[in-house]
Amino acid sequence: MREQSRAVFERNRRYIPGGVVSLNRKVQPEIAFVRAKGSRLWDADGNEYIDYHAAFAPFLLGHNDPEVNDAVVRALAADQSLMGTGATPWEGRLSELIVESVPSVEKVQFTNTGSEATYHAIRLSRAFTGKSDIIVMQGGYNGWHNEVACNVMTPLEAVGPRVSPGEYDYHPLSAGVPADAGAKVHIVNFNDLDSIAYVLDRHPVACILLEPILQNVGVVRPRPGYLQGIREFCARYGAVLAFDEVKTGFRHALGGYQGLCGVMPDLSVFGKALANGYPIGAIGGRADIMDLFDDPDPSRRVLIAGTYNAHPAPVAAAIATLEKLKADPGIYSRLEAMGQQMESGLQAVFAEAGVEAAVARQSSAFCAYFMDHAPRDWHDIARHHDFKFDIKYRQALISQGVYHFPLPTKQGSISAAHTEEDITQTLGITRKILREMKKAG
Repeated sequence: MREQSRAVFERNRRYIPGGVVSLNRKVQPEIAFVRAKGSRLWDADGNEYIDYHAAFAPFLLGHNDPEVNDAVVRALAADQSLMGTGATPWEGRLSELIVESVPSVEKVQFTNTGSEATYHAIRLSRAFTGKSDIIVMQGGYNGWHNEVACNVMTPLEAVGPRVSPGEYDYHPLSAGVPADAGAKVHIVNFNDLDSIAYVLDRHPVACILLEPILQNVGVVRPRPGYLQGIREFCARYGAVLAFDEVKTGFRHALGGYQGLCGVMPDLSVFGKALANGYPIGAIGGRADIMDLFDDPDPSRRVLIAGTYNAHPAPVAAAIATLEKLKADPGIYSRLEAMGQQMESGLQAVFAEAGVEAAVARQSSAFCAYFMDHAPRDWHDIARHHDFKFDIKYRQALISQGVYHFPLPTKQGSISAAHTEEDITQTLGITRKILREMKKAG
C-alpha cells in the first residue's frame, strides 16, 4: 500500500500542475520517494527499492555519495558563495579536470543543465560556420528548447516508414512551439549515413548534433563505422560535429564515450554523471570554436550568460566526482562487470521463461527489448518491441521492490554503489515476476 505517497500527490496537485515539478516524472504507479542512499530508494510509506532509474542516470557513484556530499559541505563551510563577478578558483579546477579527462576538449564553459549546453552548441556552430541548419536523430533527445524538442518516440503513423536516404518531418514534443521552429532542423534515422549525406548535399548544415549512443529510447549503439563516417562528412562539408554526451559522458569512461569509440567531435556537451546528481551542465571543445564566447569582435561574439552558472555547490560536487573517478579507474571495470552480470543474467532468465527478448548494454547502462534482436534505430524499436509487455514487466518489478522507470524502453542504470548481490537479487525477482506474468497469461 502507498497511502502516504497518494497523500503527497493529492496535496501537490493543489499547487503544482500534475503534482510533479518535471512532467516527465508523472508516471504510474504514483510513488513519492523521500530518501535515497547508495543503490536504494525509500518511499513515503517506508517501502524499499533497488534503484535502476537513478533519476534519469546521473548517479554514477550512487545516491548521496559521501565523498561528493562532503565536498559540497566543505565548500559551503568555507563560505564559497555565488560571487557573480570575476573568476573563482574552483571553476578553474573543474575546467582543468574536464580538459585533462576528455580528449577532444580544449576549453570549457558551464551551464546549469544539459539542455542549456546543447542550445549553446547549436549557437556556437552557427556562428563558427556561418550556416543555419542542423541535423538531429530520430529517437534522440537533445533538450527542451524549441528546435531540438522533437522526434523522440514519434509514432510511426506520424513519422512514416524508414526512409534512406531522406529525412523526416519535424514533430515537436510540446505545445507552444512556433510552426516554423523546425524550418532549419533535419531529422534523420540513427545509424544511417546515407540520409546524413542526403541532407548535407541539399542544405547549409552548421552542425550534426547527436547522442553517440541513443540512450533515451534504451541503449541503441552506433554500428561499426557510423560515427567515423559522420566525422568524415563534417570535415568534408564544413559542419561542426557535436556529441551530446549528457547521458554517456563520464558514465562509460572518464573520457566520455568518445574516448571509447575514438571519434573526436568538435564540441561536446555534458551533464548528469558529471556531478553525480548535482545540477550542472558543460560545453567544451576545440579552442577556436569555444573562443567565440569571448571574441573581441562583437559581431562574432556568442553570448553565454547565467546567474547560476558554475555555482560553487555543484562545482564542488563535480570536482569531487571527477577526482574520485581519476583516483580509482577500477570503478569502470567494476561497473562493466556488474553490467555484464545483469546482461547475461537477464538473457538467461528471459530464455528460461520463454520470453523473446534482447538485452542491449553499454557498460552500466542497459535495456531489455522485447523483440528478437537489439535495435539499430527508432523504427526498429517501434515496429518490433512489445510496448505493452514492457509496461507490465516494469510495473511488476516495482511491485516487488525493483525500480525501473515505468515507461517502455527507458534505460536502466547501474551505479558504483550497486553490488553483485544487488544484481543477483534483481535477477531472482525478475525470474519470480516473469513466472507470475506467465501464469496470469
